Amino acid sequence: MRAVIQRVSEASVTINQKVKSQIQKGYLILLGIEAEDTKEDILWLCKKISNLRVFSDDKGLMNLSIKDIVGEIIVVSQFTLHASTKKGNRPSFIKAAKPAIAIPLYESFVAQLQLISERPVYTGEFGADMKVALLNDGPVTIMMDSKSKE
Repeated sequence: MRAVIQRVSEASVTINQKVKSQIQKGYLILLGIEAEDTKEDILWLCKKISNLRVFSDDKGLMNLSIKDIVGEIIVVSQFTLHASTKKGNRPSFIKAAKPAIAIPLYESFVAQLQLISERPVYTGEFGADMKVALLNDGPVTIMMDSKSKE
């Protein structure tokens, strides 16, 4: 399971010209799921994200977590995070999980992140053509992969 975590001042997801989700200060998370991902991957990633200290304290140091700042979160499914570009110029998405596997894992990730972070978690719509807008704060962008825990 791969995640790109972006610290944002604001972010939104629009589908068919309608805003589905919108947040202020917090995280926009792009989540890529592969068929081998498990509940253990979800738990590990949700704990890491919830406790990640990338928000500034009163001294300007990145010492605060999403819980500390009472921030907001949007999670958007992003199968292209598992693109392979080894051969040719057209990416292969063979490692990305098919919807029958990915949707339940995505929903479980959102529920677990909400529970662990103690924050509401907003979403896009799995499989939809989404327009994602964000104002990256910093910029701060962190990538995590549950298969690379070291």
